[in-house]
Amino acid sequence: MKVYDIYSKRQKILMGEVSDVYQYDDIPTPLRVQIIYIMSDALGKQENEETLDMYKLIHDILCREYGKLSLVHKISLSLIDHIHDVRNFILQNEEINQVIDAIELTFRLIDRFYREPNIIKFTEPEITPDDAIEELNIRFREHGIGYQYESGEIIRVDSQIIHAEAVKPVLHLLSDSKFEGANEEFLKAHEHYRHGRYKECLVDCLKAFESTMKTICNIQGWIYQPGDTAKNLINVCLQNNLIKPYLQTQFTSLKSNLESGVPTMRNKNAGHGQGSQPLTVPQHFAAYQLHMTASTILFLLEAEKALP
Repeated sequence: MKVYDIYSKRQKILMGEVSDVYQYDDIPTPLRVQIIYIMSDALGKQENEETLDMYKLIHDILCREYGKLSLVHKISLSLIDHIHDVRNFILQNEEINQVIDAIELTFRLIDRFYREPNIIKFTEPEITPDDAIEELNIRFREHGIGYQYESGEIIRVDSQIIHAEAVKPVLHLLSDSKFEGANEEFLKAHEHYRHGRYKECLVDCLKAFESTMKTICNIQGWIYQPGDTAKNLINVCLQNNLIKPYLQTQFTSLKSNLESGVPTMRNKNAGHGQGSQPLTVPQHFAAYQLHMTASTILFLLEAEKALP
């Protein structure tokens, strides 16, 4: 990984010029250039056929999704320089979500094709996919941009501490194939959140919460009904000592917190008809919901791992 602790960066930190508050509406040019460097290191030399194939794949997927023949240049399809078109798209595009699209797709493919060498065999890459992803996330943080690449997707980050201590561990644990449904729903909640669909975010938070409990019940052979709601599933988990008796005594309010946390917030704000006045879910409320869902799921998964 090619991140260096240079003098000017240390001085910015000492002078308080590095913001602790993330922003999401701009990707500065220096960051875009650094991402191009990471891509170049991870994808290999320009003259390699495999490198050209990868840039063409990135280009063609984005063009197809956007209904375009080229990302930047208005030229004949047969004359497109795919490497420069993808790079210029990332460097010049003013639509932040489209830039995030290109970054997410590129790093998803880097990750996938390195781990599936029978599809594309890279020659002489300068960094591994793990190093490329780690550097990308470091660069996001250095510039105060509230995005991180995790589990194949760019997700929005509001608090680095919460992300490191709750969201990231949950995504790691949910990556187990047994939790595929919960993982998909939790990632969808993040996707809704990133695009400002806060009501949909609440809905998928609850789905992920319920799917996690159902999967734990399946693993342990505990009986529940397919249509059981969060409240019923919580009762099943507690009755089967998912939480040790001495912890249940110590945390007497745990059941109440679980019951009145994720499901109640979702039901009151996104789960029923809106009536005559459309309901508006504020961003900070959805962020709180995401963080609470991550912390609750992490608690349940760690408790399940501790079972005999």
